[in-house]
Amino acid sequence: MKPENPAMNASLSRRKFLRTAGTLLALPALESAGFRRFARAAAPLPPPRRAVFLGIGYGVTQETWFPSLEEPGSSYVLPEGLKPLERHRKAFSIVQGVSNKLSAEAHWGSTYWLTGANRYGDGSSSMHNSISADQVATAALGRDTRFASLQLNGSDPDLAGPGHGAGLSLAWDVRGKPMAGVNNPVALFHKLFSADGLPLERRQAALREKRSVLDAVGEELSDLKRGLNRRDHDKLEEYFQGIREIELRMAREEKWLAVPKPAAPLREPAPGLEGVEEVKLMYDLLVAAFKTDSTRVATYRQPISNLLKSLSIKVAPHDMSHYSAGQRMEASQRRDQVQSELLAGFLDRLEAEKDTAGNSLLDSTVVVFGSNLRTVHTLESCPTLVAGRGAGFKLGHNLLLPRNTPLCNVWLTLLRGLGIELERHGDSSGVVRELVA
Repeated sequence: MKPENPAMNASLSRRKFLRTAGTLLALPALESAGFRRFARAAAPLPPPRRAVFLGIGYGVTQETWFPSLEEPGSSYVLPEGLKPLERHRKAFSIVQGVSNKLSAEAHWGSTYWLTGANRYGDGSSSMHNSISADQVATAALGRDTRFASLQLNGSDPDLAGPGHGAGLSLAWDVRGKPMAGVNNPVALFHKLFSADGLPLERRQAALREKRSVLDAVGEELSDLKRGLNRRDHDKLEEYFQGIREIELRMAREEKWLAVPKPAAPLREPAPGLEGVEEVKLMYDLLVAAFKTDSTRVATYRQPISNLLKSLSIKVAPHDMSHYSAGQRMEASQRRDQVQSELLAGFLDRLEAEKDTAGNSLLDSTVVVFGSNLRTVHTLESCPTLVAGRGAGFKLGHNLLLPRNTPLCNVWLTLLRGLGIELERHGDSSGVVRELVA
């Protein structure tokens, strides 16, 4: 037996250290048995999971979007509103029968979609919300990316109007407060890929100044808490939570200050795009954000008014959503088909792009498309399409659940499928076992 070579062992140990430290170093294929053993032991980690929630606000055309209730399972006929997704039918499922039972406002198709909250759950007459499913996912999946999550909006001037409802995006933080979003592809491009304008030293100084202000505020608030009644104490605690969230954002910003942004895998978008072209670009930028691992969680509250305008449809979105027949119904059906075409293109891109393990992004991503509103003023069995293999869902099926199954059961199943351990979300009553592959 040949004596061991100390130099070779030291070299292999050094390589092992570099790998466990997370350094990305391409090593040549070496022939020694020692290196082969190390290579087997140091198998790459599985690719990160990702989640994106696409909210459409005004619902769909129920006569031509939902598969027949008489055709459960995988052999259902794809209805007209979903026909553009035919090439992906094995990559998505439709979930029927789910609702947010505490939602009573038909014109708020996005506000409680991802939260399932009781509007008056805090005992007052003021609007109340709770954390959205995307932000629960963000707490677990967003620790190691430059952006914990991305909140995207369409460019509609009335985006918080009668279709989508209250809120600054689809996302609500741990306090149930609305989170602002990016409203156009150009702004999103620069957020993801443009270098920061200020020199590093000035950005570091600005962060230090903010931190010193927060430290001073924290000390004063601690003194103020003494002697408060319960209601004031709760209000102050909510304020403290806001301070803590700012501190976390600052810590993240500090971590990435000296790390250059990735090179943009696409050209800067032209300004002023609206409707169909706007949605296409937002989808392309979402794929780019996932490909560069800039984020792993995103929401997109989609435009409706500008979408219709870009299709030369002269029916107002609110009128369209109250269709019965004729021009309004035709507008609603055309909207469904175009949204399905755009979604099919998004799934094409996710399927085509590869993650660090060489698999398609669709293998590690879960995509949700839907609304809290079914159609007109109907809140039961809201449209819910789930796609991608990132959450371990059963795909290719028309899943019929018992009437008024909590929509939050779907979110709970999704979050657990992403590896997040939690007992419940919103008004969930359990996981949807029919949805698990």
